[in-house]
Amino acid sequence: MSGLVTRAALRLSRNFDFGGRDLAHWFPGHMAKGLKKMQASLKKVDCLIEVHDARIPLSGRNPVFKETLGVRPHLLVLNKMDIADLTNKQRVLKELDEQGIRNVLFTDCLRDKDVHVKKIVPIVTDLIQKSDRYHRTENVEYCLMVIGVPNVGKSSLINAMRRMYLRKGKASRVGGAPGITRAVLTKIQVCDRPMIYLLDTPGVMSPHIESVEVGLKLALCGTILDHLVGEETIADYLLFTLNKHQKFHYVEHYQLGEPCDDLQTVLKKIAVKLGKTQKIKALTGVGDVKVLMPNYSAAAYDFIRMFRKGELGKVMLD
Repeated sequence: MSGLVTRAALRLSRNFDFGGRDLAHWFPGHMAKGLKKMQASLKKVDCLIEVHDARIPLSGRNPVFKETLGVRPHLLVLNKMDIADLTNKQRVLKELDEQGIRNVLFTDCLRDKDVHVKKIVPIVTDLIQKSDRYHRTENVEYCLMVIGVPNVGKSSLINAMRRMYLRKGKASRVGGAPGITRAVLTKIQVCDRPMIYLLDTPGVMSPHIESVEVGLKLALCGTILDHLVGEETIADYLLFTLNKHQKFHYVEHYQLGEPCDDLQTVLKKIAVKLGKTQKIKALTGVGDVKVLMPNYSAAAYDFIRMFRKGELGKVMLD
């Protein structure tokens, strides 16, 4: 198996054709409205917690946050570390430091009693105590605002902190698709010593995605609704990415035999393996013949879903 994989890997394409792909800007009305309300509520906020996907720590973070909300202490929480390849973690931290982002924490908010989540309260308490709270100096309660692009784990972070510090269950709805949290600025208690409240906010995408490649990274991680990009386009970029990083778990997971850089071939094999096929009539010279056709859309959906669940190995897209 390993010999076949090695030989096949040498034949794989090293380039991805980004040409001719047009990613629609995704900035629905509730996002623009949410950003305005977040700006208006800054006077009540002591610290910002920005949550982002650890697989794309350098890509797709909304620059609007820095421009409009960057007047408060800031902690960047890179969530989903359990499915990110952190081999080059120090390189990522160095690049973030060069951007002026020095308070960074990797977390896995879906894991019970995640030791990294436990560090959040001490970090933000220290940041707040070192900052000028202006008119909030005498207020013993701390108010944090949780911000980020869609579907990176903001609600999961809030629920994890409530589990850890208050022994309470979910306060924020969690989902695997962008746009689950739509209510703006829901105030939620997450700790009583010290008394800390979080303002949960809806995910806000940048009104302009900087490049097609960044857009595809965001789509692959589920921060853009799949149908806006197209599942087969996302699956094509996923296949290229896995091969580029020599992450060949997909070969074993789907029993493909060897790596391949042709999406249609891979999706056909996935569809057959999953039983996602259908018989259709085909007109031939000898009459109607029933042909087994693979469901490429269903195969693409499963391929993407397995990646997002971490079933195809840990990956760093940046």
